[in-house]
Amino acid sequence: MKSFRILFWSSNRDLVVSLILNIETSSTNCSVALSKNGELIDFIEKDSPNFSHSEKLHQFIKDLIDRNNTSIDNLDAIAVGIGPGSYTGLRIGLSTAKGLCYGSDLPLIAVSSLLNLAHNVEFDGLIIPTIDARRNEVYSVVINSKYKILKEESPQIINEESFLEFTMDYNILIIGNGQFKCKEIIDFNSKFSWNDKILKPSAKNMVKFSFEKFQDNDFEDIAYLEPKYLKEFQVNN
Repeated sequence: MKSFRILFWSSNRDLVVSLILNIETSSTNCSVALSKNGELIDFIEKDSPNFSHSEKLHQFIKDLIDRNNTSIDNLDAIAVGIGPGSYTGLRIGLSTAKGLCYGSDLPLIAVSSLLNLAHNVEFDGLIIPTIDARRNEVYSVVINSKYKILKEESPQIINEESFLEFTMDYNILIIGNGQFKCKEIIDFNSKFSWNDKILKPSAKNMVKFSFEKFQDNDFEDIAYLEPKYLKEFQVNN
């Protein structure tokens, strides 16, 4: 494993110079971003409804690296969106990230695709990013405005009591492609707000999380890391 370049020391952690390639493929949005010390340098992404990640991802990475005059060997880590999300998309993103890590002896960082989704918005209250899980379920996580998790990621069966335990104390913004399913059932409560756009996870929103994990040496076991499926994958006939 590469040794990391120490920038300066603080009482909480070693701060290091980090050049990280971020990969996010959990949705129809195929996205890559280059970041340094938690700041976005550049990104490439394309939202394609036919999930053409296998065709685009490697080319996006090459184009991003080339146009920023660097190389994979100059990277300090690879970060990948670990889900929940598209089974096929997650497998493509993770296998690509693992291959790059093995090939260049780089550490691997996993970033929640739901936390990524939440980073699209700012809201004075709670944010609930959602991903449609089909049928009457969504994947969701409940976080506050500082991205502290109040309810862990889980599949949520949507009914009239969904998320009501938080409405006594907070206004709530629900985002993501699962929000429409939620809105049909719980829109009667004025505590809930909705985002007009269908927001999707993006590699450019990973840079804060990947840098924090890099500083904390919070790396994954490359051989055993699997996409985060919150329920067993089912093939639709």
